[in-house]
Amino acid sequence: MSRIAIVTDSTGAVPAEFLTKYPIFVAPQVLIWGEQTFEDGVDIRPNEFYARLKTSKTMPTTSQVTPGNFQKIFSALLEKDYQILAILISEKLSGTLASAIQAKEMFPGAPIELVDSNTTSLAMSFQVFTVAEAMEQGANLVECKQLAEQARKHVGVCFAVDTLEFLHRGGRIGGGSRFLGTALNIKPILEVVDGRVEAIERVRTRKKSLNRLIELVQERIAGRTPVRLGALFTDIPVEAEELLSDASQQIECKQSLLAEVSPVIGTHAGPGTVGLAFMAGL
Repeated sequence: MSRIAIVTDSTGAVPAEFLTKYPIFVAPQVLIWGEQTFEDGVDIRPNEFYARLKTSKTMPTTSQVTPGNFQKIFSALLEKDYQILAILISEKLSGTLASAIQAKEMFPGAPIELVDSNTTSLAMSFQVFTVAEAMEQGANLVECKQLAEQARKHVGVCFAVDTLEFLHRGGRIGGGSRFLGTALNIKPILEVVDGRVEAIERVRTRKKSLNRLIELVQERIAGRTPVRLGALFTDIPVEAEELLSDASQQIECKQSLLAEVSPVIGTHAGPGTVGLAFMAGL
């Protein structure tokens, strides 16, 4: 019987232990910095990225996983008799899904299924983990795809940024222009809504923004169980650890994770970003 492999992309920030536990394969997004091109999380790690960002006179840009890279990944997995389920960043945030569709067309009739996660970061990874656990219990490819599509309704991610300039410059924010140019001590809070990043609130002071993130996630969970919870961050691990600790004391969860977002996500979110992702009721 054929095995199933999950392919996701590097914006999910899948912790290393899950890559060894399950057949999860990560397609790297592309970071372009001046004349250099990097594979996200492969050629440049987050700590290297933020160190360079602090002193660089030029800002990086990003590009989606190429069809050729997906082709290589799919080909290698098919040769090993894997069936493939790809769970990828929202098509409203990236052209990654379009690249995967092009690559799939190169393997007519092959057992390859594609799912738009309608989100990114740990919210996408929670969908991946849910499917991986079902695979371990014997779910087939059709059942895994159905579960991934169902899981989209159970996840969310809210995050606070120091500035909206990075998201605005990269064209990754909708409806948030009214928050641009706010006072320095005003911290915008954003959420992935229907596959897009939306600015939803402004909060005074960093501490209040972190407390508000927990409140928002509690509202979104609305008493549903079980809960997976994750804190994500760019270059501020201590704040993320404190946020996850505080959130875990207020929200009972079966899984809690801490994840540093990839350089590609960091390019758009900017330094000083921290957030909470969740899956509830599945």
